[in-house]
Amino acid sequence: MERLFVKICGVTNLEDALCASNWGADAVGFNFYHRSSRVISPGEAASIVAGLPPGIAPVGVFVNPSREEVLSVLREVRLSALQFSGNESPSEISGFGLPVYKAIHVAHSGSVAQMGSYNVEAFLLDTHSEGEFGGTGKVFDWEIALPAKKFGNVILAGGLTPENVADAVKTVSPFGVDVSSGVEKSSRSKDPDKIKKFVIRAREAHSQLHS
Repeated sequence: MERLFVKICGVTNLEDALCASNWGADAVGFNFYHRSSRVISPGEAASIVAGLPPGIAPVGVFVNPSREEVLSVLREVRLSALQFSGNESPSEISGFGLPVYKAIHVAHSGSVAQMGSYNVEAFLLDTHSEGEFGGTGKVFDWEIALPAKKFGNVILAGGLTPENVADAVKTVSPFGVDVSSGVEKSSRSKDPDKIKKFVIRAREAHSQLHS
């Protein structure tokens, strides 16, 4: 049975990153999008990454960045993967030498058709919200994610919480799950108990599905 990939996104401090690691998350996401309420500077991210134990991957999250913007962050922060959460084309997200996660903003069943144009490590399916690029806490119809799996690994996002993640995993059987607002006390502070419940319930559901 392949292990369920779990990513805690929108991390802004070492305490939250270590909490995610302690409960078995595979990755933490650092948001470099200047309009995000969870934005973090490369220097802050580098400091957190330096304090991470082995086994948890730091992921840089970008929205429609210039190539130089990404390269500038990479010069300062030791990242394991890149997530592009805007309207980037396949060519704009290639050639960085790291695994790439491409966010697809799901409004309806036709939203997943564009996935066929990309060759990436995984697709992060998030809820479409006009003028927003993730972190809205809104859920989309998980049934849409089922045909999306033919295009590659699917990481389910968008409004996931400790209360609904088990149902999401059982419905979609995704490669992974991603959460930001669903485990927060505020936009820049995670709730340790919610992180614990989210990871445990996601993995339990995955185990039950594949037992």
